[in-house]
Amino acid sequence: MEHSLWGHLPLLLKSNSKESVEYILQALWRTRNTGLDAADRHTIRELLKLQNDSDLDPLLVCLRILMRRCVYENVGKDEIQKLFPQEVLPELQRLLTLLLQKFQREWQDDAFKDMVPLPRLKEMTWRMVDQQKDSTDPAVVINLKLQNNAQTPGGEREVNFQLAKDTLETMQRYMYQIRDQLSDAVSLSLEMANRNLLIFI
Repeated sequence: MEHSLWGHLPLLLKSNSKESVEYILQALWRTRNTGLDAADRHTIRELLKLQNDSDLDPLLVCLRILMRRCVYENVGKDEIQKLFPQEVLPELQRLLTLLLQKFQREWQDDAFKDMVPLPRLKEMTWRMVDQQKDSTDPAVVINLKLQNNAQTPGGEREVNFQLAKDTLETMQRYMYQIRDQLSDAVSLSLEMANRNLLIFI
């Protein structure tokens, strides 16, 4: 399956120039979240002298895979050529390597901007409530105020969720256990450090 996928790369050789291949890569990156529209697909088919999408689609999939690896994996500029299997023609490897190296930093910057910043916790409050009028086992409603990191108006929002009292008690018990374990570990580390200090003295 992978062999047949890489086997579509030679279709790029039908283009008239390096600039045509560059245009195709830029179009694919520009539409990374939406997919190519009909006009883009038509333009690319004309550049590659292809008659239909059945030839175009496997090539585009292959190029997108290469681009994602180049941008999202820890691949240095000098290592981009290693992304290609041996079956890819040397001239294609050289051409695509040059173009991927050219745009890698720019695309990585774009990908970083695409990331949605996580909100930070501004305030947390909780209150006890009765789950039902006839219930003697209350629940806890936790209210979180989250601040969006982006500098936009109205970047604050509230999240509420409810926990049964026994669930909250279980969480507290585990938190105390973790605190005690950390405290024991710190005490042991201090004791060992004091012993080592006495040895050196």
